Amino acid sequence: MQKVGTCSVVYESDVETLVFPWGTIKLLSEPVLTGTRSFTFGTVVVEPGDGHARHNHPDADEVIFVLDGIGEQMLDDLPAVVIRPGASIYIPRGVWHSTLNTGEKPLRLIIVYAPVGEENVLRALQECTVQPPEGP
Repeated sequence: MQKVGTCSVVYESDVETLVFPWGTIKLLSEPVLTGTRSFTFGTVVVEPGDGHARHNHPDADEVIFVLDGIGEQMLDDLPAVVIRPGASIYIPRGVWHSTLNTGEKPLRLIIVYAPVGEENVLRALQECTVQPPEGP
C-alpha cells in the first residue's frame, strides 16, 4: 500500500484474503487500512458452482458490480435474476440476498458496504479463514 498525502493506493496483494467455502473476499478500503469512515470496498471471487447462503446486512447498504463471469442473484426473497459483467446490484440494508456462480469460470465482483462495519462482521463469521497478504 502506498500513502499519497491523505489518499491511499492499495493492490489486492497488499491485503489479507478472507477465505470462505464458496470463494474469497479482499477488502481494499476499510477503516484500519485507508482510514475510510464512509464505506468498505473490496473484491469478491465466487468459485464455479458455488455461492453464498441467503443473508442480509441489517446495518449497511450494499452495491455489487459484476466484473467477470455469470451467475444468479436472489434479491428480497424473489426469484433469482441472471447477472453478468456490467451489472450493478443495489441492496438496501436488511434485504435478504444470495449470489450463485452458474458459470464455468470464477464470478468476479466488486462490493461496497455503506457505512463501514461489515468488514468486522465478515471476519467474525465461523466459516471465514483469514490469510495474510501475498506481498508485492
